[in-house]
Amino acid sequence: MTITVGDTLPDATLVQLGGSGPEPVAIADKVKGRKVVIFAVPGAFTPTCHSAHVPSFIRTKAQFDGKGVDEIICVSVNDPFVMKAWGEATGATEAGLTMLSDAGSEFTKAIGMDFDAPPAGLIARSKRYAMLVEDGVVKVLNAEASPGQCEISAGEGLLESM
Repeated sequence: MTITVGDTLPDATLVQLGGSGPEPVAIADKVKGRKVVIFAVPGAFTPTCHSAHVPSFIRTKAQFDGKGVDEIICVSVNDPFVMKAWGEATGATEAGLTMLSDAGSEFTKAIGMDFDAPPAGLIARSKRYAMLVEDGVVKVLNAEASPGQCEISAGEGLLESM
């Protein structure tokens, strides 16, 4: 079942590359008592994700800060090494975005946002979406109809929905 507005995020552990290697990150710890934006992409370094989706959140970070958002998290079904490199390559890390790996697609499947596109080499990937989560509860969810689109799930699209 796909997550909807009003639902509580399921427990899941993502991974972030830290100073001493991969480190587990519990989603519950990230969202408890906080206002967080989570956006997901089908794949790091893929065209729309790289040139449109991540840059939209870099551009709008100050506006989210102004609305009391504590953290902006990018999730992708890629390994933590790729997510670290992608955060550096796009400027997302420098801008203050958190890049988290859902390598096993655990979180993505738990919220019903997984899909397969074998012709593109994408297996068990995440649909493109952006959500506002307050204290673990989804307040706004903007999911794209197609993984190649980045309109309502872009930073500007989510801001308009808030």
